[in-house]
Amino acid sequence: MKRQLPIFLLLLVLLPVRVHAAVPTAGTDQILRLHILANSDSDLDQAVKLQVRDAIRPLFEMQKSYADARQFLLANGAVLQKTAERVLKDAGMDYGVQLSVGPEPFPDRTYGDRLFPAGVYDALIVRLGKGAGHNWWCVLFPPLCIISESGEAVDLETVEPESTLFRWAKEWLLRWNG
Repeated sequence: MKRQLPIFLLLLVLLPVRVHAAVPTAGTDQILRLHILANSDSDLDQAVKLQVRDAIRPLFEMQKSYADARQFLLANGAVLQKTAERVLKDAGMDYGVQLSVGPEPFPDRTYGDRLFPAGVYDALIVRLGKGAGHNWWCVLFPPLCIISESGEAVDLETVEPESTLFRWAKEWLLRWNG
């Protein structure tokens, strides 16, 4: 009976769990990504990268379709360039910014409950200075550049307990097996 107790408790723990798995997004042809490459990994260059992100990203939030977002990008490249250059100048950076649009490989990425599988996507690529630092990316269209309080894109699959019984059983199992 004692050997069956852990199995019973494990089943008790697993039954009330609700898993929020990411749903794969079909195709990459109607998705526009943003890829910002920082000049370096220095704290200042990384902070400036996020300032550029914050200045550029809102310009795309009003677009209603992939075609609108892409047209906006192509028609307003000079505005985007000047916006990024203004951020660099205001931050006292002596390097420039280079914008390009085209296919770019991206790894798997989850935003909320949507999985964007690894693949090649159309992207606005923003290279700050040497572009040798850690980068930042998100989805401009559909607008999924969801930013957490820490300034990073939300990228989580969650497992949430549905009951107090689940939490109690999990804690008890951890103590019993620990």
